[in-house]
Amino acid sequence: MKIVVTGTRGIPGIQGGIETHCEELYPRIVDDVHKVIVVRRPQFKAAGYDVPNYEGVEIKDLKTISGKYFEAFTHTLHAVCYAKSIGADIVHIHAIGPSLITPVVKLLGMKAVITHHGPDYDRQKWGNFSKRILKLGEKWGVKYADNVIVISKHIESLIQNKYGVKDKMHLIHNGVKLSSAASDEFVHQMNLTPGKYILAVGRFVEEKGFDLLIQAYANCKKHDMKLVIAGDADHPDHYSEKLKEMAKQNDVILTGFIQKDQLAQLYANAFLFVLPSYHEGLPISLLEAMNCNCNVLVSDIPANVEVGLNETDYFKCGDVFDLTNHLNDKLEGNKILCHYDMRKYDWDYIAMQTKKIYDSLLKKTI
Repeated sequence: MKIVVTGTRGIPGIQGGIETHCEELYPRIVDDVHKVIVVRRPQFKAAGYDVPNYEGVEIKDLKTISGKYFEAFTHTLHAVCYAKSIGADIVHIHAIGPSLITPVVKLLGMKAVITHHGPDYDRQKWGNFSKRILKLGEKWGVKYADNVIVISKHIESLIQNKYGVKDKMHLIHNGVKLSSAASDEFVHQMNLTPGKYILAVGRFVEEKGFDLLIQAYANCKKHDMKLVIAGDADHPDHYSEKLKEMAKQNDVILTGFIQKDQLAQLYANAFLFVLPSYHEGLPISLLEAMNCNCNVLVSDIPANVEVGLNETDYFKCGDVFDLTNHLNDKLEGNKILCHYDMRKYDWDYIAMQTKKIYDSLLKKTI
């Protein structure tokens, strides 16, 4: 069975929730029966990861039009044509924007699976036209795909209510692997003191709410905590430049995009992890923080509430005053190790569930 994966920027070592998802999932899918090819956008290759194969997964670089508006669409179309040329059995498309190409997969005689990572049309960065295209991608993906994977109960309910799809929809959560690091070398390289900083992780886009976090941090009572934001923008824009200026003015440390071992050190030594997002599917950064036993503070959006944290771990989404008050409350105590039930976020279990979907499609073909 030959499976071509698209909709992602690629693997390995590339920033993004979907990219982390694919990097963890597909090496666990590959075996003598299941050959997996992840199509990568070469402009996103991570330093030191320019490889044709990653843990058994074949990497295929296909060029595309750069830019946030047409990049995913054109790359997915290119990837689907490539899949047909190599005789792929299944094309697995990640995210609803690229899912606009799902009917093409079916017209070319291949099986289609989509993973709905969240209603991207809710993101602040998109204008009205882009939002309509994303909604159409969701509609066509759900309608034409042989199977639809959703990563949270919130998304499952959303799709069920909108389209009435049930038989071909599967709830398979995001997973987590990153665990606490024994070393704190990178922490000291960043001139940080273990247990004396607040950590946020993600891309520099409006829906992550990092500007809100910087405002709240600046408003907090006097304390000796640093604020660290790990991540960067895929495509520099007005928001990302504004965020970097805010960080500079408020003595916030920006690490840029960093690799897993460095990120694990930041989680393990943080006093508090904060996720102020306006929109998420099921945030891998939160799962990673929980897996590293971090004390956390997150916005009360459905995806975060679904995780089931304590009431004191949530603040009102978009409310800088409520975030400030919760930060003050958290900063009054000592650094604590929290323990969470992470069993349903196990990547091996997630891979087994995904492989069953692929196998069911092969049986239908036979």
